[in-house]
Amino acid sequence: MSEPRVLVIGEALVDVVVGLDATTKEIPGGSPANVALGLARLGRQAELVCWIGKDERGELVRKHLESNGVALVEGSDGAEATSTAVAVIGEDGAATYRFDLDWNPPTPAPSKNIPLAVHTGSIGAIMEPGRLTVQAVLAAYRQTSTITYDPNVRPQLMGTPGDARPLVERLIAASDVVKCSDEDLEWLTSGADQEETLRSWLELGPAIAVVTRGPEGALAVTSSGLRLEVPSQPAIVADTVGAGDSFMGGIIDGLWTEGLLGAENREALHNISEEALRRVIAHAIAIAAITVSRPGANPPTRAELEVIARACALIEAQPAYRAELEAAAAAVQEEEVVTHEEAVTSDAPKSAAEETAPKNAVAPAAPEGAAEETKHECCGNC
Repeated sequence: MSEPRVLVIGEALVDVVVGLDATTKEIPGGSPANVALGLARLGRQAELVCWIGKDERGELVRKHLESNGVALVEGSDGAEATSTAVAVIGEDGAATYRFDLDWNPPTPAPSKNIPLAVHTGSIGAIMEPGRLTVQAVLAAYRQTSTITYDPNVRPQLMGTPGDARPLVERLIAASDVVKCSDEDLEWLTSGADQEETLRSWLELGPAIAVVTRGPEGALAVTSSGLRLEVPSQPAIVADTVGAGDSFMGGIIDGLWTEGLLGAENREALHNISEEALRRVIAHAIAIAAITVSRPGANPPTRAELEVIARACALIEAQPAYRAELEAAAAAVQEEEVVTHEEAVTSDAPKSAAEETAPKNAVAPAAPEGAAEETKHECCGNC
């Protein structure tokens, strides 16, 4: 019998970071690719439909994913060149981004091993011409699989919020679970009430809608009427690269553990209990907390997660120790913020983690040509 699997469809690319000394560092990236990576590290069978080339950068992406257990779907390496996002860091700490993107992924061949879940989001879900393939894949698996979606908005590509909303809502209507960051929700809705927006999304068809709030944890609502707020976990933040992607992977993994993936469990998903929902969201938060504690999109393995969970259980059993740990983490974080502010005003090159930390660092332009955008670093959650 074939092993249960998750199918992810979306971009895999290379972030090219150019420092003040003109040295470059190339890092595999892409939101959907990070979700697949996170699931594979948790021991799940994850397959990725992407669009990379057979060039050196494509080989970098392939080795990174396959060495962590992600299988690339046949035909995913048919691009003329692997997509890139080039970040050039200036003396003032600002980064100018140039993008060279191509998105025309293959349609996965039919398989008797139907995926329990299909995930998409970010660039691949909205960029022409590949978004039509994404929509076709979601439609094909809607009758057999749980569909999950993270808008992970890219304003430079999406135009205005008014332009983006119909496209995003179409994908939400095709999904069972939707996760969105508070920053993305702010942009999409021009500051509308978060909970009201999530509930309006549920009216389109999903069973669960979640908004992540960085240090304030997450809010989840369900089609059955549940409302659940789950606090964040104490963490010393190295950077927030991949935080949202690891959270999304954690939701999929948590629902898998609860036995709620697959179209045959769609009714049960719509009627998820408060206890099960809390376990799923807390699980996703724990995974994201580990990810932000170290540089880059570096989600934990199952073994790491279990060790840290046992340690957290011991801490929870001793409130005084927990308070002491939280105070220490806050002190270190405050010191790091001061150090970071000093570094921005100096002439020293920034670290790769700092250069890649902004949530919207890979906000792509249209595929017809390269584009540029200048932003300052932020501390937003993914």
